[in-house]
Amino acid sequence: MDRDPLTEQVIGCAIEVHRALGPGLLEAVYEECLCHELHENGLGFQRQIPVPVTYKAVNLETGFRADLVIEKELLIEIKAVERLLPVHQAQVLTYLKLSGIPKGLLLNFNTRVLKDGIRRFVM
Repeated sequence: MDRDPLTEQVIGCAIEVHRALGPGLLEAVYEECLCHELHENGLGFQRQIPVPVTYKAVNLETGFRADLVIEKELLIEIKAVERLLPVHQAQVLTYLKLSGIPKGLLLNFNTRVLKDGIRRFVM
């Protein structure tokens, strides 16, 4: 995947959070701290965005929520798990498809080095 400035800036913010806190906390803590970093860096974002599901022309209230959407073009899913599984990647790809957002990041903060917990996606 070609790197883009927005994705790189968000990864930089996530690395800053990981350097300060390290692994071992709940996803909600990392989300809150990442939002602080994004705000400090002047990035527009929304939290806990509903992901719409339409089935046979019926809009369903499913309760799916993307953790963050940055500048309406980058979806972030935050994890704090022992290791990323294929289901986590499928979740991000599905959210991208359903939301129409073109790019996504899956961030697993429960790693010794955050770069080992980053997965990028482009639709």
